[in-house]
Amino acid sequence: MALFRTRTAAVYGIDAHPIDVEVDLSASGSGRDFVTVGMPDTAVRESRERIRSALANSGFGFPNKGVTINLAPANLRKEGAGFDLPMTVGILGAAGAVSGTDQHMMVGELSLDGSLRPVRGVLSIAVCARTRGIRNLVVPVENSAEAAVVEGLNVYGLHHLREVVGLLAAPERFQPVRANSPGSGAKVDAAPDFSEVRGQTTAKRALEVAAAGSHNVLMIGPPGSGKTMLARRMAGILPPLTFAESVETTQIHSVAGLLQQGGGLLGLRPFRAPHHTISDAGLIGGGSGTPRPGEVSMAHHGVLFLDELPEFPRNVLELLRQPLEDRSVTIARANMTLVFPASFMLIAAMNPCRCGFHGDATRECRCTGAEIQRYLGKISGPLLDRIDLHIEVPAVAYKELRTRNDGESSAAMRERVLATRAIQQRRGFHNAEIPNRTLRSLCALDDAGERTLELAVRRLSLSARGHDRLLKVARTIADLDRSETVAAKHVAEAVQYRSLDRNYWT
Repeated sequence: MALFRTRTAAVYGIDAHPIDVEVDLSASGSGRDFVTVGMPDTAVRESRERIRSALANSGFGFPNKGVTINLAPANLRKEGAGFDLPMTVGILGAAGAVSGTDQHMMVGELSLDGSLRPVRGVLSIAVCARTRGIRNLVVPVENSAEAAVVEGLNVYGLHHLREVVGLLAAPERFQPVRANSPGSGAKVDAAPDFSEVRGQTTAKRALEVAAAGSHNVLMIGPPGSGKTMLARRMAGILPPLTFAESVETTQIHSVAGLLQQGGGLLGLRPFRAPHHTISDAGLIGGGSGTPRPGEVSMAHHGVLFLDELPEFPRNVLELLRQPLEDRSVTIARANMTLVFPASFMLIAAMNPCRCGFHGDATRECRCTGAEIQRYLGKISGPLLDRIDLHIEVPAVAYKELRTRNDGESSAAMRERVLATRAIQQRRGFHNAEIPNRTLRSLCALDDAGERTLELAVRRLSLSARGHDRLLKVARTIADLDRSETVAAKHVAEAVQYRSLDRNYWT
């Protein structure tokens, strides 16, 4: 047999596309003739040296013929070392050493001794295999747990090339990997607890409202007031991931290479806190070659925390507009356009000025008025419009610091958040994502509520987007209050969470 075909897949974005690996052995060539076509990158072209050593060290030997490998379709760029295994099995099949690969998709990097190394994006490849009706998937053992969560697919996690050949020769001797329960071992209680935060009752209430409706939050306060401490406790009051959310989040982390080896589905909502020196590609996604997901996609179904917000480059911050509005990121390249999901809660924190003490009653601010405006001006109006709650986090008083009484626990807050999310689930969307067509019917106001809203819009000079977001926050507060209607008191509380528009920016 001179021509043989194996099946694999390549990941673009978070989706995998099937790739046929066609191997042809030519008697007119020598064992040093090894050509790979089909837009391979450097890692794929270098696989010939890994394949030679792996075959020799596994006891199979390399055929003394010319080898031509075509990765089809040829118009898609092939990247990474995951093609090592299907290319090697294709060579063995063309030499007549193996057969029966039609119902097998395989992926894996080869070591020089023939052992299999883990690769990125295996969960997406498993979904692709099931969609294409392929029954069996062969992966390195470290990737088997994530692939096994896909139902209707036999996943074989193997250690060595010899095991792959043995599986093809006698499949009855091997058992497919059984899937672990989603998020096994992950506990929400592992997150830091709100009871550890002294004082900041108003900020805690605002963060509970944000968690209940999946709203974005901006916290402003002096250094040491607890902004970062509050943000890092958000994961403890958010509901656990659903199965569908867990699969999608795990796919993104798998593509990015962030999954722990041997780990299955993620059970905790991600919390991403990039440094303010991050690039635009690091935050939104992109890079050379096939675009990779950025921090906004890694925070999908979780929290993106941006500390010291004005220290981020303004051009990077402006890139947040699309994902905050569309809940996705579109990255266009000359040969492809990829869409990454990016439905996250944004929690941002900043000082009121460069020295941090503007408005502090106990410490003097050293900044001039022009310096303060220049510092705050790094946050544009359109970006502020997309942040639902703007809250002040003042310095904690001495008596509150020294109190022996613990604050309210995350468990109590999470119970209220879960009950409120259940109300929204029956509507089919979070309050932060209420469609415009249903906004007025879901947030109908009485006369007192209308007067309160009108006064707030005029005094705060809110845009149409700001008006809509204020209504959505009021709807969340009403849901927390178990109220079918949005009353004036709910609107008034929502207005308090936009009062910094007046105090700082207007």
